[in-house]
Amino acid sequence: MPLPASLPSQSPILWEELTWEEITHLRDRGMNLVILPVGATEQHALHLPVGVDTFSATAVAHGVSAQTGIPVLPTLPYGCSLGHSKKWAGTISLRPETLATLVLEIAEWVCSAGFSRILLLNGHVTNWAPLRCGLENVRHQYPDLRIALRSVWEISPKIHEFYHRDAANFHANCAETSVMLALRPDLVQLEKVVDEPDRSVGCFFAYTVNKESVHGTVGSPSKADEAFGKQILEVAVSELSEQLKRAIAEGTPLEEMPPPTVS
Repeated sequence: MPLPASLPSQSPILWEELTWEEITHLRDRGMNLVILPVGATEQHALHLPVGVDTFSATAVAHGVSAQTGIPVLPTLPYGCSLGHSKKWAGTISLRPETLATLVLEIAEWVCSAGFSRILLLNGHVTNWAPLRCGLENVRHQYPDLRIALRSVWEISPKIHEFYHRDAANFHANCAETSVMLALRPDLVQLEKVVDEPDRSVGCFFAYTVNKESVHGTVGSPSKADEAFGKQILEVAVSELSEQLKRAIAEGTPLEEMPPPTVS
């Protein structure tokens, strides 16, 4: 995926473009971490394509790779989107247990290739719980493989504020529309934008999107603009890159803070 001009110009390292020999050399030169972007294929209101969450997770992962040299695995374009119901055509969802199993099975091959750290970079809200279950299974099955889970909108407090400023339970909102204007403006139909409030605020129970929204929107996409989308991507890439530069060499908590020796 081409990155906005304001993001790093060097090329990301994409797993699917490498030979097995090149992957081996990458590992033998000391690279121990890979990124697995996880998106979704689901309705995004009247004005956005169904691949929004895949586009955004992929763009951030590729931008980070261009800054850090960390290889990126092929993006998973399907996630757990059951909450979008079958009211609107286009959504294709995995069951939570399927997504958790995919994480475990991919981790098996990452581990066998000699990589010891993996970041699950999530682009869709309700992927989080199955991805967390996958993380737990990986830690149990492969105790020497370090695994982390980050959602794009939770990379930092600043990114969290960008995504949530018009809706706590956001979907196809100002932030997501702005990111798509920065990445793929040809796929954004601004003339079809319909703002809808976050009707789930104060609710005790969890509801599917078709019981919260008329058109599949939660938030104010009418306020979106390309410059804001570029700012979101730039901050996400910069801040996650700095976090991962430290994570490559991170020790366990006991290694970082050993207990005092007893004389």
